[in-house]
Amino acid sequence: MPPIIYGNHDERTLAQLDRCLAAGSAAAGVLCADGHLGYAHPIGGVVGYTNHISISGVGFDIACGNMAVRLDARAEDLKPQLGTILSDIASCISFGIGRSNGEKVDHALFDSDLWKAADVEDLKPMARDQLGTVGSGNHYVDILEDEDGFAWIGVHFGSRGLGHKITTKYLKAVGAKDGMEVDPALIEADSDLGRGYLAGVELGGLYAYAGRAWVVERVRRLIGASANFTVHNHHNFVWQETHGGVGMWVVRKGATPAFPGQYGFVGGSMGDNAVILRGVESEKSAASLYSTVHGAGRIMSRTEARGRFVKDERGKKIRQPGRVRHDDWQTWLRDFGVMVIGGDVDEAPQAYRRLDEVLAEHAGTVEVVHTLKPIGVLMAGNDAFDPYKD
Repeated sequence: MPPIIYGNHDERTLAQLDRCLAAGSAAAGVLCADGHLGYAHPIGGVVGYTNHISISGVGFDIACGNMAVRLDARAEDLKPQLGTILSDIASCISFGIGRSNGEKVDHALFDSDLWKAADVEDLKPMARDQLGTVGSGNHYVDILEDEDGFAWIGVHFGSRGLGHKITTKYLKAVGAKDGMEVDPALIEADSDLGRGYLAGVELGGLYAYAGRAWVVERVRRLIGASANFTVHNHHNFVWQETHGGVGMWVVRKGATPAFPGQYGFVGGSMGDNAVILRGVESEKSAASLYSTVHGAGRIMSRTEARGRFVKDERGKKIRQPGRVRHDDWQTWLRDFGVMVIGGDVDEAPQAYRRLDEVLAEHAGTVEVVHTLKPIGVLMAGNDAFDPYKD
């Protein structure tokens, strides 16, 4: 069966999906409209396997995902103190590489048998220290305003160093090739190694859920409001599902599950709206393995956006400008009306598609329930390198 393709994509991204569908027991594939090239498996790519799991597909940031809560506070009441709120969040939530949480977080997941099943008990001390940290790259904490004027908290990040190290362990175990344009690293689901990896993925999922919930609750307490609606979903994960009467391991890498009635939180960029969406039943959604976008999708690499350092004829390092000018980025944010702490031009709105355009490609599979405008955005600073980002 040919894959379902939403939107327009370059040849390398399409070829990457083709390689995934030619490997192992792949039975169905989808490329969402926000898709782009990834490591051996495209971002925005969904592949269903009958007896394999793609370690490449789940990716290094196991269970990266989004969480959003609606507050009983009005956004207008928060705006006069927004700068203080963002500064307070930045002082108690850690962003960036290998950061530890200043507040020790205890959680039942640390008593789980999954640590032993995945053979990663040695990672527990690091995981304890990092639970509730956000990381860098495109990971964020947002304050948003909906169409009725209510404030929301939205966060995006995953399993941090724990997920990265679990993935690295099992990639080495299967002898995976390094690179973007290589075959995906597959593992048989019913093998001893597969069961160990699945335990690691489940553990990463619990860890990511706990981390996002902790951050959202910490921010809610800082604001001093109550939450009355919650949406929480992974978009880098593997699920055991049935499609067309066939049992599959469905790997979504940068794709949101969107079964009929299921809610999802999807962010755009720091200068674009986000949405709460809901899956709908249709032939199109069923053929899409009930999957949709996880964001707006990059249209240029970080280096293309930011530029790079090169040596001139005298051997001196000079900065070669990228495609996004700093002044243009800042003008966009001012015109949009959002306050941003952290981030860099590689996360500028100009580096991304527009979310409403990619959602339009998925018409008939999801419906937008709420439109959320960011009013405050927190990200890691431009000096933060983070190997655990999405």
